[in-house]
Amino acid sequence: MRVVLIGVLFAILITSIQEWSFEWCDASSAAQNARTAQRQALDKQIAMRFSPLLYQGLGDSPRSDYITNFDFDGDWRGDNNWENLDRKSYPLRAYVYYSVIETPTHYFILYAIFHPRDYKGGLAESTLLDILISEGKQRAGKDPTGGLADELALSHENDLEGCLIVAEKHGQDLTRAIVTFVETMAHNHYFRYCPAEDRPGICESITMKDQRPLIFVEPKGHGPWRYTGDRRQLKDSVNGILVYTPTGRAEDPDQIKQKSIGYDLIPIYETLWIRAQHGENETYGGVLDYQSRTILKVQQPSKSAEKIEQKFGLLGSAFRGNVGFKNRARPPWAWFDESERSSPRGEWFFDPASVIARHFEQGQTFSTAYIYHPYFGVGL
Repeated sequence: MRVVLIGVLFAILITSIQEWSFEWCDASSAAQNARTAQRQALDKQIAMRFSPLLYQGLGDSPRSDYITNFDFDGDWRGDNNWENLDRKSYPLRAYVYYSVIETPTHYFILYAIFHPRDYKGGLAESTLLDILISEGKQRAGKDPTGGLADELALSHENDLEGCLIVAEKHGQDLTRAIVTFVETMAHNHYFRYCPAEDRPGICESITMKDQRPLIFVEPKGHGPWRYTGDRRQLKDSVNGILVYTPTGRAEDPDQIKQKSIGYDLIPIYETLWIRAQHGENETYGGVLDYQSRTILKVQQPSKSAEKIEQKFGLLGSAFRGNVGFKNRARPPWAWFDESERSSPRGEWFFDPASVIARHFEQGQTFSTAYIYHPYFGVGL
């Protein structure tokens, strides 16, 4: 009888521990979800604060120059975006992708601008060159052009280019943060800008409006540069300029016949990044093995920085596209500068503080250790 009683008491104890454990896990999970949601809300607040004014040039196919989201047509297939762009049943609502990373001293906000179609180069020529390169790789095991295609204006399905805005903190009040550096990525080249004045050999000046850089996005090829408004910059904008303003509303330029419309933001982490984790799929037609990457992290500004390593492995690195030059458009972690090919692919995305410190010749007071970096699990 005593043995039975002990067994019953032991079973009750185990059940109680399990129930407590489940309750604790549920509470812990709920708390983590609440912290994640709070941080995501802060990220968007930061990104909205410094979102650029985008001066989109409109070429001879204005709808091809409208900025929108990758899944504007209701799916995540990359190889039907060229065709679906012509269907006005799919509205091209104005969205820009963003990502926020943070050091003790600065915010690093990446903005990625998507167009379903790049029509700068001849479509027939682009298709032919793609075929020649593919055959050359099959026969000789290498690109017969020696990478020359990266320098050419080629038409292709999907297009994603963008800019990196760096804001110096002054406490936790976002209204006191000041934009100090701006870089844009256009056709595999980074362009460096500083607010207010040129710094010869380092950066050109860029016009600001309330801590928002003015960025020109060319028609057809959609490369972003600083906005000047001069004749040379606007010569191909035969249908004028459409100004995209960050309002938190994704407006449709086909419905709002104005020279300025509002755009909203979409997080890269929860959309393009998540889908890249599965390697080649309906969204990505090319993959790269990123193996492991290392960055610096710091718990508090007064503490010493430490190295952390994150294994990424295979990631989708080129959007699936079958029109023109196939699988041509790249996500931010596959962007590179032609003049810095020795640097790791996607360095601007994974370690923006180190890149900015190098490009703008910053000293030791410029922190390159992160207190928040979602792609490395820092600060989550």
